Amino acid sequence: MFDLPVETKAQVRTYTKFRKNLIRNGFLMMQYSIYIKSCINKEAAQGTINQVNKFLPKEGHVRAMIITEKQFEGMKILVGEEDRNIEILSDNRTIEF
Repeated sequence: MFDLPVETKAQVRTYTKFRKNLIRNGFLMMQYSIYIKSCINKEAAQGTINQVNKFLPKEGHVRAMIITEKQFEGMKILVGEEDRNIEILSDNRTIEF
């Protein structure tokens, strides 16, 4: 999950670069500024967090959370329908936010 400033052109470029790096590293957008990645286990999830640390922007806030597939399945969608990205991630893996 991230909240990055986008008030200047430089900040927009930083935001875009960060977002593209997430996508290159296998993340899918779940909601605006919330990206998820399916990992085989907790160690792989921690390795992914270490990778993200390498391209963190200097400004803003980035948070990571590791949850299990079972916990993810318990999430309730209160408005709208599941996104195609969520269908892709339904294969019993650890989900990282």
